[in-house]
Amino acid sequence: MTSLELRTRLRAGELAFGTLIVSPSPRWPEAVRDLGLDFVFLDTEHIALDRAPLSWMCQTYAALGLPPLVRIPSPDPYAAAMVLDGGAAGVIAPYVENAHQVRALRGAVKMRPIKGQKLEGMLSGSPAEPALESYVADAARSRLLIVNIESVPAIQALDEILAVPDLDAVLIGPHDLSCSLGLPEQYDHPEFLAACETIFRAARAAGVGAGIHFWGATEGQVRWLRLGANFIIHSADITLFRQHMRADIAAIRRSWAEEQTS
Repeated sequence: MTSLELRTRLRAGELAFGTLIVSPSPRWPEAVRDLGLDFVFLDTEHIALDRAPLSWMCQTYAALGLPPLVRIPSPDPYAAAMVLDGGAAGVIAPYVENAHQVRALRGAVKMRPIKGQKLEGMLSGSPAEPALESYVADAARSRLLIVNIESVPAIQALDEILAVPDLDAVLIGPHDLSCSLGLPEQYDHPEFLAACETIFRAARAAGVGAGIHFWGATEGQVRWLRLGANFIIHSADITLFRQHMRADIAAIRRSWAEEQTS
């Protein structure tokens, strides 16, 4: 899948699935390429990934048909431009709470390489030269702009956030959102589920993709789809490794103990 195909799918409400990749091992892309994923999620907000290995990962996954979506450490337009230069197919900006932040990110993601006063004018609606307008619009179609909705203020400003042109998707950060609601890690609480549904439904009504990064069982992931999500970041390589390794070792120990007592 190309970045343009992923963008089209998200905005059309079609399903897309990815996972968080933590490992920078050069063996990992080959192992990931045939898992049925539509994209990969690379997180520089919570994971220590330097610029050079991040760029290598982006270039490699993109070449394998897995568009890399990179979360930057903060909603900083300069950080967004940097990861795009490194090969990211799209930017995920964390903890966005107002439309002003989204507009600034739009400038960095969708209007590259325009900067300075010219960019401010274009963001304000001033027309640019026809050739430049066409150039910017053509390039913007293959770069995704996604923002994290993970607080009560973000939900309150959701209509204004969704109204910013060129926003491709919103992504719920469940841990931060649950804490902002005063319900830390209570992911089954009716108030938390209602907040998620509000975000999903509003995004889809605006023609914007609606997603969540969650690490629960597959049955729980289907619940988000029922509530209106159309893209899921399922767990992470390191999380799935821990789960399956723990289960396998426990099974070996149990089988051996049973054999010793039989």
